[in-house]
Amino acid sequence: MPILLEIQYLPPVQYFSKLTVGEPVFIEQWEHYQKGTYRNRCHIAAANGLTRLTIPLIKGKNEQQAIREVRIAYYEPWQRQHWQSIRSAYGNAPFFEFYADALQPFYEKPFPFLFDFNLALLQTLLKLLRMDVPLHLTDAYADPVPSGWTDLRNAIHPKPHLQKPDPDFIPKPYHQVFEDRYAFLPNLSMLDALFCLGPGAVGK
Repeated sequence: MPILLEIQYLPPVQYFSKLTVGEPVFIEQWEHYQKGTYRNRCHIAAANGLTRLTIPLIKGKNEQQAIREVRIAYYEPWQRQHWQSIRSAYGNAPFFEFYADALQPFYEKPFPFLFDFNLALLQTLLKLLRMDVPLHLTDAYADPVPSGWTDLRNAIHPKPHLQKPDPDFIPKPYHQVFEDRYAFLPNLSMLDALFCLGPGAVGK
């Protein structure tokens, strides 16, 4: 049964749990951009707790554009800021040095389009996690969704009241860098599990 997801920026663990069920995965590339979602933001665990990283977008009517056409803004050094935040948060994590070289180039080279940046980053994460998951792109906006498909677009949302019920996903606690300062933070960006657990991140 094919699974339909939207593209996200450094998606949370829950997103990756949908990529491990052995079904074909389709990424929606013709939906309209939606603000306030994981499409241009992610959450990591930093020294001061839950931290949001947001990719700035060129001003305009993004919500009337296909996600494929939304452009990233570079009027501020967000790439450097994001990488500094990631390094500060995970520099002491067990697997940071092992994976950092594969990820740092994404914060040095400009990408014009949000979709392309997110997709390339997602494909890199899958490779680092040793997940053999081919990603297919939709040819047109899926409405209605083809019979037999599982539509998970907008199911995984940063705002709890907008999340869709997901009884199949139960976060499993693991050692986090700053767990001596605050309780376990579930369902962060997969970066958190990757840097803390390495190959064992899959399934968390």
